[in-house]
Parts: sequence; structure tokens; C-alpha cells
Amino acid sequence: MAGLAHLVLALLLPLALLPPAARGTEETPQYTTVHAESDFEVRRYRDTVWMSAPSDDISFHVATKLGFHRLFQYLMGANLNSSRIRMTTPILTSIVPGAGPLHSSAYFVRLYLPAKFQASPPVPLPELNLHPDRWPSHCIAVRSFSGYARDNNVVEEAEKLALSLSRSPWANSTNYPSKSAYSIAQYNNPFRIIGRLNEVWFDVDCKSTGVEAY
Repeated sequence: MAGLAHLVLALLLPLALLPPAARGTEETPQYTTVHAESDFEVRRYRDTVWMSAPSDDISFHVATKLGFHRLFQYLMGANLNSSRIRMTTPILTSIVPGAGPLHSSAYFVRLYLPAKFQASPPVPLPELNLHPDRWPSHCIAVRSFSGYARDNNVVEEAEKLALSLSRSPWANSTNYPSKSAYSIAQYNNPFRIIGRLNEVWFDVDCKSTGVEAY
């Protein structure tokens, strides 16, 4: 048990060691809200580049922590030109049901790259098994939730978002549940207990509804 506690602490420390100013002012991907209801909103995100850590762990929680550990090394200079890269938010874990070992989920842990690195991301060291993901501008349905994101609540939050979408003009804009991934966005360091912000994201088709942007 002590060994497990030490492992968890080692995985959490990188976030805690970020300076307070950085933890409150991280750069985030830019978006425009195109639709909002009481329990979800739809955002149109601009073209973005993320650094991605694929994982075949069978746990969302472990995949996120281990994937972030690799990404943190990249931020601290584990790239071919030894660039130090500022922390951004959110930490985004995309979940692809049934794509992992023995039909478990596959995971991709991602960090948005700061604007100065969007055009030409530093190349990660090969042993980190990271790769850049270039996302074209598209719409994402978002549901916010508090507390810690864990294996026992992320699926529940995704199902709540799916239900909300099914009762909205966006009912035919996504095919969840399916082989398509949904994502969990986490905005706070693990030592913040109160006022935590997490989100569940579904890709949606902006052209499938006549809702006006505002």
C-alpha cells in the first residue's frame, strides 16, 4: 500500500510544482459559444494543435496520470530542441470505447500547445511516444461537472450529456454511444479540493441543426 501511495504522489507532484501564477493563468484553446442551455453548451473551437499521449491502460484514472507524466516531461524540455513549454489547460483525456486490449477502452491524453508553438511544435523525444494532433475547427458539446474525474463518474457524466443532447436541437448531431471518442477535460491541479472544474466533450456537427450562433 505504501508503494502505491508513493507512485500516486510521484504522478501528482508535477502539477503541484507549477508556480501559483502559472496555475491560474494557463493558456486555453479559443472558442465561440454557438448554443447554450441550462446543463450544456455547444462551442465552436478554432483550428488547434495538441500533443497526444496514447495509452492502453484499462483505467481512465491511471491512463490520465501516466499520460500526463509523459507530457510533463515534454513540457520540461524532453524534445529535440530542449524547449521549455508553458503549461496549458485543460488536460484532455479522450476515450474510445472498445478500442483497447480485450475490448476495453483506449485513451489519448492531450495538452493544448501554446500559441507560439501551434505552427511548429517541438518534436518530442521518441521514448515518450507522443505525437501532435491537428484538429480542424469544429463544434463540441460540453457538460461541466465538479469534484474529481474518476472511472466511476466520467461515464455517468457522458451519459447525462447524451441525454441532454437527445432532448435538444442537437439530437441528431452526434452518434454517441459509438466508436467515436468522447473526452474529459480537467482544469485544476490535483491538490485543489474545492471548486474543481471538469467537462465532458462530444464532437457534434454544427451543420446538422439550424440553431443560430450568438
